[in-house]
Amino acid sequence: MFLALKEIRKEKLRSGLIIAMIVLISYLIFILTSLALGLARENTDALDAWGVDSVTLNANANVDMRQSLITPAQAGPLSADEAYIGQASVVAKAKGHAKLSAVFIGLKASQFVARDLKLTRGHRPTTAHELVVDTSLADAGHELGDTLKLNADPKPYTIVGFTAHAKMNIAPVLYGQLAAWQTLKDLMPGPIASAIVSRDAGYRAKDRALQTYSLKTFINKLPGYSAQNMTFELMIGFLMVISLIVIAVFLYILTMQKLPNYAVLRAQGLPSRVLVGATVSQSLLLVAAGLVLGTALTVITAVAMPASVPMAFDVPVLALVGVGLLAMALVGGLIPVRSVLRVDPVSVIGG
Repeated sequence: MFLALKEIRKEKLRSGLIIAMIVLISYLIFILTSLALGLARENTDALDAWGVDSVTLNANANVDMRQSLITPAQAGPLSADEAYIGQASVVAKAKGHAKLSAVFIGLKASQFVARDLKLTRGHRPTTAHELVVDTSLADAGHELGDTLKLNADPKPYTIVGFTAHAKMNIAPVLYGQLAAWQTLKDLMPGPIASAIVSRDAGYRAKDRALQTYSLKTFINKLPGYSAQNMTFELMIGFLMVISLIVIAVFLYILTMQKLPNYAVLRAQGLPSRVLVGATVSQSLLLVAAGLVLGTALTVITAVAMPASVPMAFDVPVLALVGVGLLAMALVGGLIPVRSVLRVDPVSVIGG
């Protein structure tokens, strides 16, 4: 460690450039990770808020709630742990605001999803044309009492409440009653809901026309969800590998430049393990310094980032990414160790 610190102090410019490179790499990885987490959450925020373990859909709906219709006869009697969900894609129009693509979720007031809905302001819908909407609409300038036109329904819907973290498929959720869902879907009498959600992980639909899926399976089948996550995972993985290569190359060059110095130290009787420890310690110190500065930039970004940007700064996940980068630095620092161990004082000094 002493030799590593001495080398860093001596070569301030060289060490500073390596640290700057680590800062940029770590900052980019942290931002991409936060963006991946934010987009993933905006796909599932509403589902997570319901606190359910399973989703039951029409067996022919291809695990898509928008395509599913369930009749009362198929649903049968529900317990206190089950609830109806009606989903419809809508375009919300309001005077003075741009058109907004949203997800309408119809609920039954007596069931747990509607009862447990946490409001930041206002009250729950009491009529078919009242809505509780995601707080992103408040950020866009909507207020309690404002009205929205949904699809072709001529009667306006009144905003009576706001709720946080109500996103689905990266679109804001508008909560209303099942009667409004039936109107927006333009359904004939018969279907009562799009899905049945349950807090009981063991719940299974009894009717053969229905299929029950775990929440994880349903989420993975959301349009674009798995492809989006895989894209970000590959990008972050490639960046980690690139960081390993860059760190290893820089450390290898530094080590090769210091071989004459190491040869002198070996000739003076300094053990090889001390030189190896100095090489590895130097890589860890440089990367740790870069991670600290990269983390500071990430914190500044988190504070300055507007709420409309879909980013989630999850400390445990980002800490895990930081540990991964340190592990890459350790591997990168071990690559030039062979040259240090094989250095021959006579050949290097004599040459």
